[in-house]
Amino acid sequence: MPTNRVTQLVLLAFLIGGACLVGSQFLMRPAAQKDALIADIIKNWQDAHPAAQRFVILPDFNNNAVLDKDTNLIWELSPTPTSVTWNEARATCLTRATGGQKGWRLPAPSEMRSLVGPAVDSPIPNIPPGHPFLNIQPTSYWTVVPEENQPSYARYVDAFLGNVLSFIKIYTYPVWCVRGPIKSDEH
Repeated sequence: MPTNRVTQLVLLAFLIGGACLVGSQFLMRPAAQKDALIADIIKNWQDAHPAAQRFVILPDFNNNAVLDKDTNLIWELSPTPTSVTWNEARATCLTRATGGQKGWRLPAPSEMRSLVGPAVDSPIPNIPPGHPFLNIQPTSYWTVVPEENQPSYARYVDAFLGNVLSFIKIYTYPVWCVRGPIKSDEH
């Protein structure tokens, strides 16, 4: 085995061992400490991404679109609440004229995930507190990425935890269209 490969394997074993050690330390903590740690992570994330400075409702879009200054993407103020298939979701965004403007599309998974904060146990999607969005559904949203190995599947983002998952394209989820250069990604 080349020295480079051995070094990589040793480094990988070290990283996995360290992650297991940190994870076991977290799991062995009393529930109150875990809850406090999770609350601290969420608070720090919210402080780093305050909705009041991050989101701007756009008058040029008849106040029906929101600029996310963190990503420079423009989101619909109010996502479509009706659940549709993946193909219908793509067509919905392509024909959308929100705020009198065309050029909408389904978001990439990473773009959709940029709206979702750290996981919390909540009955509503985990969008930053104080966000201006309306009619956000307590569900998942389609993304633009089809599954490469399974043509009948496409990816969606769980709006509660930010997980990127795949499901059959004929299943239905709501649509949240976005504008801006697409961030190409696989997850």
